[in-house]
Amino acid sequence: MKARVTVTLKTGILDPQGKAIEGALKSLGVDGVASVRQGKVFDIELAGADRAKAEAALKDAADKLLANTVIENYRIEMKA
Repeated sequence: MKARVTVTLKTGILDPQGKAIEGALKSLGVDGVASVRQGKVFDIELAGADRAKAEAALKDAADKLLANTVIENYRIEMKA
């Protein structure tokens, strides 16, 4: 079973890396960039077929390690 955990900064949290990327894109001539928010993506392969158990394990991993839940949100997507 495969899953993707996407971690992004919460609304209102400053994103200096996103601002730097935004500036770099504009200096490269990329038109129409209004803003950039930087995040993290984790593609994880899991053993077993119990979807509920896998989601619970990923939620636990995200809460404890993958995301700083004080300033970040995360989304778990299970894949077939």
